Amino acid sequence: MLFSDMPYVRPDLEFLGAKIDEHVEELKAARTFAQADAAFAALEKVFSGVQTAMTLCFIRHSVNTEDEFYAAEKEFMDEAMPQLQELQQGAQLVLYESPWRPDFERKYGSLLFTNMEIQLRSFDPKLIPDMQEENKLTTAYGKLIAAAQIPFEGQVLTLVQLGPYKESTDPEMRRKAWLAQAGYYTEHQQELDDIYDKLTALRTKMGRAMGYENYVPLGYDRMQRNCYTEADVKKFREAIVQYVVPVADRLYREQAQRLGVEYPLSYADTAPMFLSGNPRPRGTADDILAAGKKFYHELSPEASAFIDVMFDNELMDVLSRKGKEGGGYCAGIPDYKVPFIFANFNGTQHDVEVLTHEGGHAFAGYTARDIFPMELQSPTLESCEIHSMSMEFFAWPWAEDFFGDQADKYRYAHLTGAIEFLPYGTMVDHFQHIVYENPDLTPDQRHEKWAELTKIYMPWIRLGDMPFWGEGKAWQRQSHIYESPFYYIDYCLAQSVALQFWALMQQDRAEAWKRYYALVKLAGTRTYRELVTSAGLNDPFEPEGLRAACEAAAKWLDGCDMTKIK
Repeated sequence: MLFSDMPYVRPDLEFLGAKIDEHVEELKAARTFAQADAAFAALEKVFSGVQTAMTLCFIRHSVNTEDEFYAAEKEFMDEAMPQLQELQQGAQLVLYESPWRPDFERKYGSLLFTNMEIQLRSFDPKLIPDMQEENKLTTAYGKLIAAAQIPFEGQVLTLVQLGPYKESTDPEMRRKAWLAQAGYYTEHQQELDDIYDKLTALRTKMGRAMGYENYVPLGYDRMQRNCYTEADVKKFREAIVQYVVPVADRLYREQAQRLGVEYPLSYADTAPMFLSGNPRPRGTADDILAAGKKFYHELSPEASAFIDVMFDNELMDVLSRKGKEGGGYCAGIPDYKVPFIFANFNGTQHDVEVLTHEGGHAFAGYTARDIFPMELQSPTLESCEIHSMSMEFFAWPWAEDFFGDQADKYRYAHLTGAIEFLPYGTMVDHFQHIVYENPDLTPDQRHEKWAELTKIYMPWIRLGDMPFWGEGKAWQRQSHIYESPFYYIDYCLAQSVALQFWALMQQDRAEAWKRYYALVKLAGTRTYRELVTSAGLNDPFEPEGLRAACEAAAKWLDGCDMTKIK
């Protein structure tokens, strides 16, 4: 079915409550496991319908935040989601305590109940008013970013459309673009600070209501951390500082030398890697999509079937335009067993990366579409990001189709970017731990903390050089900090695995794909660490694995013939 033909119906909370109660009673009254399993299947069907409606609303609002109907529906969903979570929790609790639980575990695995336990302790009906307010605040942040209309060089641009100018090889043009973006954030500084003040206070209140000293433990539960702890993440951050920051710093020093700019670099000088400019996809957005279709067709039979479904059913919206939210994502539409890709093409290499990255998510969702129950179709988010970040690397042999004679430049820039991202992504996580462990910090104090962390994780940045960017405020353009606390470290954990897949690809592409596809097919039936082990890769929480992957990438970059990269 075409995406545009998928009907949206607002969930009727009263009807849903009655339907869920009916199936819960059937589960309680079951005299055989077959009866209990049938009641469970009926509950799954109800929740699949709810998730489908919520996803359709979310997508249609994000592709056009100015659509009044879906703006109103999004407001309804912000109010309804915590109430729907309460209904789901009631059903989960009955299943969790069911006398048939051993039979359920034999059929579906024990991880279903491990995850259920985490979900049960991460929600209480008393949190509903605060969760509703949290949803309103994150929606307000998204609208603020989507509404940006920035006068620049005789045009009016969105934040995404400003992107290519931020990479310009003309230093003056580049700096003007960065300052124009800074100007928008500065103009709305008070709103940005107020929203985050309220979010921090709300989340702290929720954490304490659940019996914790602060929000951090609740935040970990909401992220479904089922196989590692705060201590493990801290160990990972320390390994990033020890092993990755020095390599990234060396790469930025080389970049400064290529560009002929001062080190440490201005924020504006971090964007272009080469005097000749960053790699740009050849052709139009349609050309990029055609190259993407060719890539997936030739990658494997499974990937070929997947991409045809995406194109045939118009399950992508990739062009940037006024009123469209920024960023990119993949969302599953369970009743139709298909994913949807949302992106904002702007003529940079990011267009290719988002097509392969979100395509990795979508491929995994499509592969798992028939797994039951729905909860096992997707692993936790750091594992989902393995799907996407590794898929970016699997696209390397098709770089010529995307970039033409700039393919070598792209491969160099992509691998460099993968290494350089790790310190930044880890810094985002460290910053959030500081904020939620010290919820009384003022806005100015939060900015100071970001500046302090920048010196540790990004020593190549020259602070004090530019308004907003050099003032410790750059964290406010990272939507995850507002909308999805503690999510960002998932990208780093996944990138450390994707780099291992990349290293394996250099030796044996067929073996790398075999292991990757096997990992994808396991979907949410294994924890993150179990999935990594299943692929024969190193545990990222062990520093040796991170060090080895980083060294392999650095060695490859050192061996590049830079005279061929124009």
